[in-house]
Amino acid sequence: MTQSSLSTRDALIEAGLALLVEGGPEGLTLRRAAARAGVSHAAPAHHFKGLPGLHTAIASRAFALFTDAMLHRLAAAGDSPFARLLAICEGYLDFARDSAGLFHVMFACPDLDDQDPALIAESARAYGVLREGCLPFAGDRPDPVLEGLVWSSVHGYALLGPSISDEAPFSAVLARILPPDA
Repeated sequence: MTQSSLSTRDALIEAGLALLVEGGPEGLTLRRAAARAGVSHAAPAHHFKGLPGLHTAIASRAFALFTDAMLHRLAAAGDSPFARLLAICEGYLDFARDSAGLFHVMFACPDLDDQDPALIAESARAYGVLREGCLPFAGDRPDPVLEGLVWSSVHGYALLGPSISDEAPFSAVLARILPPDA
């Protein structure tokens, strides 16, 4: 899809996504997003409540991409519950590594509108993938403690990045939490 075939709002979101991927959190400003989208510098004001509004829209889109990354890895996983949950976590780690600017906006941007319906829906969809991966280890019913343990482990691992992954693959971390032969 070309920028000209997108709505101005969508073009600004796509431009913001690209700026974050290329330059990290510091690379995104309303003026740069407008320039990248090929619209006037005043256009963002018509579609978003300042940079926080653009951040929220980008975070919503980023959560959709994040979910896709986890599902992509899951589709290629083996049949064992451990292999499936590990694949979900590896998709999480792929996204954090390959889309660090988006990951930052999703999880560390202080100005997101946490009441935005699209953001709520997309973040819940992402969490649902993790929840589904944990179900076999919890008697096929949600276990928020187990989910929190897995999520905080993979999230911490994503933040620590190469400094830890060279020493121990995430599969070793997950194997300390859950039985690999399950």
